[in-house]
Amino acid sequence: MAHYLLSVHSIAGELREPMTNDEMKESFRQIGILEAEMKSSDSLVLSGRLHEPDTATVVRMSNGEVLTTDGPFVESKEHLGGFYIIQADNLDAALAWATKVTKTIQRPIEVWPFVDVRS
Repeated sequence: MAHYLLSVHSIAGELREPMTNDEMKESFRQIGILEAEMKSSDSLVLSGRLHEPDTATVVRMSNGEVLTTDGPFVESKEHLGGFYIIQADNLDAALAWATKVTKTIQRPIEVWPFVDVRS
């Protein structure tokens, strides 16, 4: 099976209608159902939600020195808000999971295949 990264994209400062407590509970319930389905099919490897981009730190080499910089690698209105790492038989199967995720969380999902280093 191949592994895929399903990137959940967010937009900084995007104004969305705030959820009521009941809507928030229902949203988390739906996410729980989706993730349970992913787990029961042995598709879910790992998932997580990320803090806002200003909490990121970049570590890089420059002239033989290690430098750290506060903030994201790329300043952008769009940013990675979360992710799923899944295993699927092929891209079509990964896209099917991405479709379910985007319908559940109402966010754009970008699908990236991992390089199979065993090949």
